[in-house]
Amino acid sequence: MDQMEVAKDVSQNSAEDIQQTRLQEEYLKSFQSLEEGQLVDGVVIQVTQDHVFVDVGYKSEGKIPVSEFTELPNVGETVSVVLEKKENRHGEVIVSKQKADVKVFWKNLRQAFQDKTAVEGKIEKVVKGGFEVDLGSGVRAFLPISQSDSQKVEKAEKLVGTKSKFYVERLYSDNKVNVVVNRRKFLEEQTEVNRDAFFNNIHIGDSITGTVKSFTSFGAFIDLGGFDGLLHINDMSWGHVTRPKDFVKKGQEITLKVIRLDPEEKRINLSLKHFSEDPWLHFETKYHVNDVVKGKVTKLTEFGAFIELEEGIEGLAHISEFSWVKKINKPEDMVKIGDEVECMILGYDIQAGRVSLGLKQVTDNPWDDISSRYPVGTRLTKKIVKVTNAGAFVQLEEGIDGFLHVDDLSWTKKVKHPGSELSVDQEVEVVVIENDPESRRIRLGVKQLSDDPWQAFAEEYKPGTYIEGEVTSITDFGIFLRVAGGIEGLINKMNLTESREETFEDAVKKYAVGDKIKAVIVEVSPEKQKVAFSIKDYKKKVQREEISRYMSSEEEKNDGAYTLGDFLKNKNN
Repeated sequence: MDQMEVAKDVSQNSAEDIQQTRLQEEYLKSFQSLEEGQLVDGVVIQVTQDHVFVDVGYKSEGKIPVSEFTELPNVGETVSVVLEKKENRHGEVIVSKQKADVKVFWKNLRQAFQDKTAVEGKIEKVVKGGFEVDLGSGVRAFLPISQSDSQKVEKAEKLVGTKSKFYVERLYSDNKVNVVVNRRKFLEEQTEVNRDAFFNNIHIGDSITGTVKSFTSFGAFIDLGGFDGLLHINDMSWGHVTRPKDFVKKGQEITLKVIRLDPEEKRINLSLKHFSEDPWLHFETKYHVNDVVKGKVTKLTEFGAFIELEEGIEGLAHISEFSWVKKINKPEDMVKIGDEVECMILGYDIQAGRVSLGLKQVTDNPWDDISSRYPVGTRLTKKIVKVTNAGAFVQLEEGIDGFLHVDDLSWTKKVKHPGSELSVDQEVEVVVIENDPESRRIRLGVKQLSDDPWQAFAEEYKPGTYIEGEVTSITDFGIFLRVAGGIEGLINKMNLTESREETFEDAVKKYAVGDKIKAVIVEVSPEKQKVAFSIKDYKKKVQREEISRYMSSEEEKNDGAYTLGDFLKNKNN
């Protein structure tokens, strides 16, 4: 019985040994099929401070320095290695993790080049014409600056250190390794993917997060993941926005409302102000026409000033509504940006978001009582502020001028150019001769300070009256004569001589400026300030008077009839 049990044990042991031997032979066969330099997979069986031990299916494990790993593996993980030597003189298997990484890397790089898939890398430094990119495993690639970003690169140094994906454009050149990569293409494709996803998943009214990328005069562009949305200046605030930079900063991450989507044009409009309610919805509950309100000047233009009543409610005070009396050429002469002012609501349009404001309406209109302050007949001594061809403007008070016409300077003197008599800043005594508040016109006079000499002249000197005067000028149409009271009139050339044979040219030679001559008044018109004289009529009248006197004296002597013929006969004798 014991012999049978022993025989059975021997039989079992022999079977196990045979199985063990077969397994070893299969391992040896499989290992013998491997060639040195071949890439094989091994299982990590131990990790020490200095080495990682890997079972590659041979009688001894491979030993790899930890320096060959970027990250130490865990026991049980599979690691690819290159079989450098099946057995050294110590019977050890020699493997290399670094060489395996290089083989795997180039295998993947070629595959990426063929399949046009992206590889990972890091921009290491700036070189001539572009950048040097570390693709790993000691492989460096050239990235042209034109292919480095989807946007124009302003400062190349900013891209150094960037980790990204790249398309492999070239691997070899002239049978040498010459790797060229393209980042721009990858970014543009990602942008399209992200944009399509945005339009598919985002709706108007949604809140999204983006980064302020750049500014324009009309707003700011927001980076939404490689593609842009526009935050228009009008959508930054319900109130007035002058500079986009006052509301957002470059590089700032902000949350915005989507207010418009146009997939065809690929346009996205964003808003900050839509997180709050439109203040115009409640305008009429707070504001009414003729209300006097306070506001802040936010903007000046050549035609007026914009005044903010509250955030989102802004009105325009037109330059014509600045002052009752002053002529305002530039709004900044009256107000400046930031001023707190009182104004009146003149009108509004809620649909258009417009309010018309007035600054002058919160003050009294000085023209309302101008008639009581400057009634006709009021005498004043004021300063001339402007001289024109027609006269001069005299300042009565700030913003209110009266006009002194050239015809109202003198009753008798003909002033052709007001500048010869008047000058700016000259103090002049005047009298109010007209006050018209509706037309906002006040007329002044200087000559009206004294009585009209023409009226006095007309009362004293009637047509047919003799008068003596001084020749002031001689013209082609007659002689001007100055008589009593400074009155100047004309002796028309037709009234200069009674002889038909004597020409005007010969007759006028008898006179010179300054001569004292006598004439008779033939016409007086004080309304037109006109008087006409005649030497011809004067001589006729004198002659008739002589005849009349002579005939009277002869009649007394002869006590009989006496005729004109007798007068002429005696006169000739």
